[in-house]
Amino acid sequence: MYQKTSAGTPAPARAPQRSAGRRPVPWPAAVCVAFCLVQLAVVAPGSGLGWDETVYTSQVSRSLPAAFFSAPRARGITFLAAPVAGFTTSTVALRVWMAVLSATALFIALRVWRTLMPAPVLALAGGLFATLWITVYYGPQVMPNLWSAFGALAATGCFLRAVRDPADRWAVAGLGSAVALTGLMRPLDAVWLVAPLALVALFFRRARRPLLWGVLAAGLVLGCAEWVVEAYVRYGGLTARLDRASEIQGGTGWNFAVDDQIRALNGRTLCRPCDVPWRGKVTSLWWFALPFLAAGGLVASVRAGRRSTALLPLLVASFTALPYLFRVGYAAPRFLLPAYALLALPVASCLWALVTAPVGRWRPALIGLVTVALCGHLSIQFATTAADVRANHAMRVAYDAVAARLHAAGVRPPCVLTGEHAVPMAYYTGCASRQIGGSDGSITLAGLLAAARARPVAVLVPAFGRPPAYARSWHVVTLPDSRSFPGYHGYVAPLPRGAARP
Repeated sequence: MYQKTSAGTPAPARAPQRSAGRRPVPWPAAVCVAFCLVQLAVVAPGSGLGWDETVYTSQVSRSLPAAFFSAPRARGITFLAAPVAGFTTSTVALRVWMAVLSATALFIALRVWRTLMPAPVLALAGGLFATLWITVYYGPQVMPNLWSAFGALAATGCFLRAVRDPADRWAVAGLGSAVALTGLMRPLDAVWLVAPLALVALFFRRARRPLLWGVLAAGLVLGCAEWVVEAYVRYGGLTARLDRASEIQGGTGWNFAVDDQIRALNGRTLCRPCDVPWRGKVTSLWWFALPFLAAGGLVASVRAGRRSTALLPLLVASFTALPYLFRVGYAAPRFLLPAYALLALPVASCLWALVTAPVGRWRPALIGLVTVALCGHLSIQFATTAADVRANHAMRVAYDAVAARLHAAGVRPPCVLTGEHAVPMAYYTGCASRQIGGSDGSITLAGLLAAARARPVAVLVPAFGRPPAYARSWHVVTLPDSRSFPGYHGYVAPLPRGAARP
């Protein structure tokens, strides 16, 4: 308990230095576990597959016909869903699988940065990104945008590590893998990710290494190869597919969509056309604070001797956001997930610098201010998530009711649906979706009529809409009315000879 001093008087013994042998708390891992649990508790129960999800999931389902796969889409996300979707149609099982995968991917992407930034800052960055309503909502979904974000976050960190330590082979391998992952999910996202990294490798001496250029190119080629090959097999070439993708998206070019993205932050998963009033302005507050916090993070990182850990994420985030802010004529908050993932790093550096700054008696007040702001931010994010989840549940209930009504009218597998909302409804009814024209054009009128002579076929027509001429004599079924599916009618072709209508 005591030690003798040179004068013989007892003195308290020094406390043992436990911190040297104590394992640090794995805060980034804890954040990822919490991210998974929130998805499973808030989003997964009772949810249904949305329009795009039914397209992706049907590609790998053994029991459901594959929906038409349009030119802008890439098949990367279908590979992730395949281990579950290929064996069961259970939405719950698919949600659990995707939630675990997304939390694991977030952990890996943050782990890449562990040697570049302190663990508390990384945990804060992960928490800021993982608690955005966009991240929570899309975490367990079969959608590619969040995975582009994981790829961008990991690629940027691996690039920095490879520049700092040329002997870090894991960083080089991780860089190529992360770029390839992004290319598999969204090829054009991969192009906008590689562009700033290649520029840095070109203009900065420490990064000017042929190996890095080669790895960036190899990752891009490997990730986009499937999409490019499919372009030649199904669309007549890469240019033709790009032109068709642009046409489906309303044309790409100069389009100022910043205001569209802001209006969509109140929980709109898609704002197209985005000519709606700006409601729920409080949900956009964090968006306006983002540039200032990111700039503060750059200053804090420079002072801490970590300038590149803020500067490069800012650069890459700007590139990945550019096409969705200035080249697409509509908005979906998920498009900016790669930028948000990267911006979370400097924002976390800024907030951490604020709460750890030695500002004397003002420090408790500053910590309290940051805490209150974060709590308010979290409450807004989770309220928005809850509203989107309720809308998703209402959609599932409506789609299930419509599917039951169509089944009762004799539209059962093997069957074909066409018309408005045919794509998601085909998934819920177990039918194939076929359109005579439009972005999902996949059958001719003659082909559809021939199908009607062999199997149940129905055309979905909205309220006050006129059925196509070929279906005006078909049996009319009034479908359940709901906000998600308002006032539709189904025009059911005469059943094939020998089949009895229930």
